[in-house]
This record gives sequence, structure tokens and C-alpha cells, in this order.
Amino acid sequence: MQQQDGSATATHPLQVGPQPLNTPEELRAIRQAMGEGKNPLIATDVPRWEDQVGVSRIINRRVLELEPLPTPAQVLAELPLTDKAQEIVAYSRDEIRACLYGQDDRLLVIVGPCSVHDPQAALDYAHRLAALKDELGEQLLIVMRVYFEKPRTTVGWKGLINDPDIDGSHNIKKGLLLARKTLLGVLDEGLAAATEFLEPTSPQFISDAVSWGAIGARNTESQIHRQLASGLSMPVGFKNATDGSVKAAVNGCFAAAQQHTFFGIDHLGRACAVETLGNPDCHVVLRGSAYGPNYDAESVAKAMGDVRAEMPAESAASHGLIIDCSHGNSGKDEHRQAEVVRNIAGRIAAGEQGITGIMMESFIEGGNQKAAPLDQLVYGKSITDKCISWPDTEALLRELAEAVATRRWH
Repeated sequence: MQQQDGSATATHPLQVGPQPLNTPEELRAIRQAMGEGKNPLIATDVPRWEDQVGVSRIINRRVLELEPLPTPAQVLAELPLTDKAQEIVAYSRDEIRACLYGQDDRLLVIVGPCSVHDPQAALDYAHRLAALKDELGEQLLIVMRVYFEKPRTTVGWKGLINDPDIDGSHNIKKGLLLARKTLLGVLDEGLAAATEFLEPTSPQFISDAVSWGAIGARNTESQIHRQLASGLSMPVGFKNATDGSVKAAVNGCFAAAQQHTFFGIDHLGRACAVETLGNPDCHVVLRGSAYGPNYDAESVAKAMGDVRAEMPAESAASHGLIIDCSHGNSGKDEHRQAEVVRNIAGRIAAGEQGITGIMMESFIEGGNQKAAPLDQLVYGKSITDKCISWPDTEALLRELAEAVATRRWH
């Protein structure tokens, strides 16, 4: 800025770009102020960017800290997919589509831990599953469930990305890198991966390594998640809503098939308007509800009627659906879940139509345990929903493969 005589005045221009992080001492002062019920932006001498633009009394009054993360491009460059991994992702996505559209008569089986809390145990599980994938590959298209984000009804552990140390420290940068490393390890075993997309920005860090995505029951009616699915590069399953509504999932499939424009970030971490083509490969997942299961033949037939009333006849959703054998379909009990799998295997063997695939929650050890830091946990045992043990999983996968083989004789 210049005065009338042309000389420059002393100014303090607004700094643009990332600002220095607060020191530990400054953060302690902020936390102390918040603990005393004070607004840290006016109760401490800690410099904040809000002060520079004159809005310190208005915004971020309930935000303790904004910690910069690496950009998606930086993470992908640090942990890139190998040529082999890219081939697995591309080929498996096409295989999944073929199953969804009825061009491949194998049963799609998405199986693995309820959530990944120990990457080492997850890769141990992947090694075991890879051997069965090859053995049963003529009948089953096996994709490993590799979930990093957990929606909570109230509060609780939110998954590996959010809290990798399971101690409330919420080291999200560490979690993002661990999640990506886990996916790369699964691909190294020759397995395709499936995951649930919860946060709208996290897919930019991991979705290139994912072959099948899910939109959970709590988010199936969310416009944000329907828009997200419209731009994802893989098939996406919409679960029925928590109240059991299948129509909500059908509406999700229909909305995600359309073009959308919405807020998002690019791989350089910049805020941008995202324009999508729409995702025609979305389909319904039946997961039961608090009111009871919906995996029985009558529920499947009714759900398919609801789908075909709204979706084009040539869509993936109109061909068939996936049954989640856990959650409301088994009351989150691993023994009951095994019974549901066996029931479906019998119906597939008898030639029932409309079942494209199933989901199973399975880990090395059966059941679950309370969340805690790794050194306090039983190895290979879930800290979220109860899972079927590996020996029982192996037996169930063989039963499903036999059921598909039997169906082919009809």
C-alpha cells in the first residue's frame, strides 16, 4: 500500500498457505483455557490466523486444533501401487462387475475382519484367505473385507485411520499410512480388497487400491455418500437403512448412477468442485435391522421387486443383491452368522435367484474383545463386532463353493 507521496506504508499482509503449528506450550495453554470454559482465541496470547483476518471471536470457537495432513498425492507417491497390484485391482473390479451383471455365475464372497485394528494380523488372515481363493476360484470370487473406518451409533473406536494406536491419540496421519500399507499387503497376496467409505475425503488416499466399496446403513440416505459413490471407480453396495428400509438403498443406487457436482478435494489437497459421471454398478446389500433379519427368500424376492420397480432392467442392482450375513441378519452373533451362511448355501444349491453374493465377518479367532492398545489384546480377535473363527470360515467357504457347483447342475 502507498501513501499519497508514493512512499510505502508499513503493513502486515495476510499470510497465505500453511501456518506454523502451535508449539506444545501454546497447545497446553489452549487446552487449559478450554478446560476452564474459556474461548482460547481471546483468553490466551497464542497467535492464531483468525486474529489476522479479524474473526477470532466468531469462528473455530469449538475447534482445538487443525493439524495439516499430507496430501493424497504425497501419500500415493510414498506408497505407490506396483504394476502387479494395479493389474489385480483393475481385473478384480471387472470380475466383480461380471458377477453383479450375471455374466459370471460365481458367487461373490466379501469376507474378512469386521475392522482392521492390527495390520499384521490382517495380513496373516490375507495369507490364509489367498490360498482358499485359488483353490475355490472356480466357484467363488473371494474379495477380502479390509475396513478402516467404523461408524458409531454414539461413541467408540472409529477405526484404524482415525485412531491407529487404539488409545484416543487419534494420529490420523499414521492411520492413513497404515491403512494404505495394509491394502498394499493384501494386494501382494493376490487378493482384491473391499472397504466401507465413511469420510468423504479419505477415498482420495486409498480408493485406488480398492475393488469393491460399501455405503453403510447409517449413510445410505446421505446425499454426501450418494454423491461420493457416483464418482468412485469400483462397484458400490448400498446397505438397507438401520430401520430396515430397502427403498433407501434403492434410492441410493439410483442417485449414485446420476451425474453430480459437489464439494471435495483433489489429490493435491485443494478444495474443488467435483463433477462425476455417475456409477452404474451400484447395488443393494441386505443387512437386516434392529427389527430382525431380511436374508430369507421372501425378503430377497420383495427387495428385488423394489429394486426392479425403480432401477433400469439392465442395471447391476436389477440383476441381484448381496446378503450381509452379520449385523441385523445374525444379531451380531458369530454362531448365528454361520447358520445364516449355511442357510444361504442351501438355497443357492437349490437354484434360488437374486443372490449375487454374500458378506461374512471373519477373523483368525472367533468372537470379539474390548478395544485396547495392541499389547493388551488377543492376536487376531476383533475389537468391534464378533467374527467367525478361521477354521469355521474355511469350512463355510467350502460349503458355499459346493453349493455353487450344485447349482450349475440344475
